[in-house]
Amino acid sequence: MRNLRAILQYDGTDFHGFQVQPGLPTVQAAIEAKLARVLEEPIRVAGAGRTDAGVHASGQVISFRTAARIPTERVAVALNSLPPYSVLVKEVRAVSEDFHARFSATSRSYQYVLLRGAPSPFLRRYATWVPELRAVDRMQAAVPYLMGQHDFTSFSAAGAEVSHKVRTVLCARLIERGRLVLFRITADGFLQQMVRTIVGTLLEVERGKREPEEVGRILAGRDRRLAGATAPAHGLCFTRATYEE
Repeated sequence: MRNLRAILQYDGTDFHGFQVQPGLPTVQAAIEAKLARVLEEPIRVAGAGRTDAGVHASGQVISFRTAARIPTERVAVALNSLPPYSVLVKEVRAVSEDFHARFSATSRSYQYVLLRGAPSPFLRRYATWVPELRAVDRMQAAVPYLMGQHDFTSFSAAGAEVSHKVRTVLCARLIERGRLVLFRITADGFLQQMVRTIVGTLLEVERGKREPEEVGRILAGRDRRLAGATAPAHGLCFTRATYEE
């Protein structure tokens, strides 16, 4: 029995998130169906992050066990030959028995993409269009308040079912690349809709509806009603999970 680790890329547009949901198309169901065909046995995968409906991934990590004899280096090729082609595998490799995609991860990273100026038909699935986005410096001034360990209740989906909402943000920054504004964030874990709510709040700071320092007060308030609107799902991408090798 081998324990295998794979890195997935997927377009989340047509999926109801990563995690299996009865009667709905999900990324987990799609990759498990592919694996079952290639390995000729039922497979259940564990994912590093449970992305929401419409959210994409360029570096989602999964792990699974198999008794199949197909060489590890052939698994990715076989998987990528099967539909749906909106879920593809970058690599597959053998890992230790105790490796688990979710529980072994030390951090996870996301990127949110904003497009300013004219809209683009090529980016409409992957970037949120904010035509009048100008005051990026105001957003930049708010970002440092997110750093470190905080209770992120204010930036979590209302009613999110988790035992505690304390997370540690290791890195957060805004990058301007032409008409794109990229918000990148790395933390030891994320709450449901956390990144999207942060982005929605930063956009309110940019528009002058809030001051940058208000982000600190929102965190301290531990109340979802204090934060801004949740940004659309299609601008968000899970980019990486980090492990102690």
